[in-house]
Amino acid sequence: MRPVREQLEHDRIIRLLHAKFRRRYEAVMNPGIEQNAGVGTGPSALFPDLLLMQQDRGHKLQIVVEIETGESVNHLEALAQWAHYARTKAAFHLYVPAGMVDVARRLCEDNQIHVAEIWSYHVVGDQPRFVLVHRSREASPPRPKPAARPTPRAAAPAKAPAPKPKKAAKAAKPKKTIGKKRKK
Repeated sequence: MRPVREQLEHDRIIRLLHAKFRRRYEAVMNPGIEQNAGVGTGPSALFPDLLLMQQDRGHKLQIVVEIETGESVNHLEALAQWAHYARTKAAFHLYVPAGMVDVARRLCEDNQIHVAEIWSYHVVGDQPRFVLVHRSREASPPRPKPAARPTPRAAAPAKAPAPKPKKAAKAAKPKKTIGKKRKK
């Protein structure tokens, strides 16, 4: 359980991220104690803060988002929730307050929790600001390979193939006259 003030901040950030991700994904949120959509079925179902799915017909789950507050970044939370979210087939994104980034990283490393991205947030006035602080190497998109540098041998122009010799033309035959023979 979070203090009321932190729970309000937590739910506000869920709603803000929901609005942000709704453009690219089909986003479903579970603020507070609501259980609108979950991962899995039955008593073992998980209800993360945000579920981001493809917008096409498949509605395949792409990203599981969990938002934590200062009070909820702890060992118990890591084992009870983060470890289960990390085992789903979808990428797991964790949002933590800026002052708790090192604690969250250490908890993930100590408990072998694979997090695709860790984001920090802090509130400036009424506006939360998000900063990407960790991205897993497996989650990053493949980088294009740099162009190969030509070697000195490869730099020389290639010779054009020699043209094939043409067949010799046949000797010209006298033309036949068609028609009447001329009288002399």
